[in-house]
Amino acid sequence: MSGRRIAVCVKEVQGDLNPFDACAVECALRLSDDVTVVSMGRPSAKDVLLRLTRLGCKTVLMTDGKFAGADTLATAYALSLMMKKLSPDLILCGRQSIDGDTAQTGPALATLLGIPFAANVMEIHASETDLTVKTRTGEQTLSFPALLTVERINTLRFPKLTSAIGEVKVVDAAALGADPARCGLTGSPTRVMKTFESAVGRRKCRFITKDEMFALIREKAGQRRSSFETEEAQNKLKCVWCVGHEVAEAAGRIAEQVVVLERDDPRRIAARIEREKPAFVLWPADLWGRSAAPVAQAILQTGLCADCTALETDGNDLFMYRPAFSGTLTAKIRCLTRPVMATVRVADDNACDLMVGCGKGALGAIDAIHRYTDAMNGQRAASRGVVDAGLAPYDEQVGLTGRTIGCSVYVAVGISGAVHHTCALDRVGTVIAVNPDRNARIFEYADYGVLDTAENVFQEQ
Repeated sequence: MSGRRIAVCVKEVQGDLNPFDACAVECALRLSDDVTVVSMGRPSAKDVLLRLTRLGCKTVLMTDGKFAGADTLATAYALSLMMKKLSPDLILCGRQSIDGDTAQTGPALATLLGIPFAANVMEIHASETDLTVKTRTGEQTLSFPALLTVERINTLRFPKLTSAIGEVKVVDAAALGADPARCGLTGSPTRVMKTFESAVGRRKCRFITKDEMFALIREKAGQRRSSFETEEAQNKLKCVWCVGHEVAEAAGRIAEQVVVLERDDPRRIAARIEREKPAFVLWPADLWGRSAAPVAQAILQTGLCADCTALETDGNDLFMYRPAFSGTLTAKIRCLTRPVMATVRVADDNACDLMVGCGKGALGAIDAIHRYTDAMNGQRAASRGVVDAGLAPYDEQVGLTGRTIGCSVYVAVGISGAVHHTCALDRVGTVIAVNPDRNARIFEYADYGVLDTAENVFQEQ
């Protein structure tokens, strides 16, 4: 499909290219020689785009004060106007941005454009007529035009030393014919009320011996945990709808009446919501919910808060709490439109009993660790550093740019505990950390700790 036109939507995060978006750019360069990279942001984002021109990409910067403060719906609207002007055969987006972590813009954009999409793409096989993609949940075949959101499945190439810097085309809201009422903060139905330092995922660690650890693993297998923290509300909302039985318990804590909808095509769910007009709708924050809910959001033109860990109500309004900036902050959010919608974290019923993750500190014992994991019918996992070194497949990566997990027991071996890893652990039933450094950050996010090396702990297993 070398002659196909591909557009890639990217975001500048703290002066650099969002890592998922970098993978999307690399995918585009492998598929076509006609690639246009589009970013909506501040004028400073031009520096990121200039670097991409050295790879042969055409680049467009959408920048205007009217775009400032946009949530995912307002962002998708502005991008849809640009896509209509470019008329690409394929649109690629990163799975999510690492500052927002919502994964909503891609599905919402596809819905506004009326084109098929696939989320969480791991592999792309293109022909002249269609695309077959492997996602985290299965395979899909799509016709052109289409949109894909990609995982961190590759590394963006470096430009050649002789490559020249090109130009960045700058467009504003007027050039796109944008409706100011749908742009930026004005067009954003969700609003951040406040942010504060997050304590989500922190645990009180008790240090144990390695023998106690192996006994504990057998004891804790099968014990799930929900990361949802909402207490029973004193003044409840009259009625809350929830999509899927997984969020019914959460809904029951804040509502007098709970209406449960079965999982279905989100367009059909949106049609029912539009017809019956519930004020509040909760979705599960799993892979399905994170791609289905934005479709309904775009159809209904309403707010959607992603990945909520707590809900609060005064009996009239709903306030949603979610992690932000890799889990270092928690944001309190409200929605100005109806229905108010949110994706809510729930326990993972499909999670395994045991997962063992290897960090760089475990490399000397990795074979022994894998033998133990396999013997226990557990799943292998890895930190980003191990995956980047080519010592584990990306499917096993746990963390912000990998998987969020919900197993009964997670054993983190030789993992320091960077925020990009620990932000993915708060759904785990029991976290056990193995590390010889008592000051390692991982112990702040572990229920139990073993102060020893991976080699000493696993040498006889």
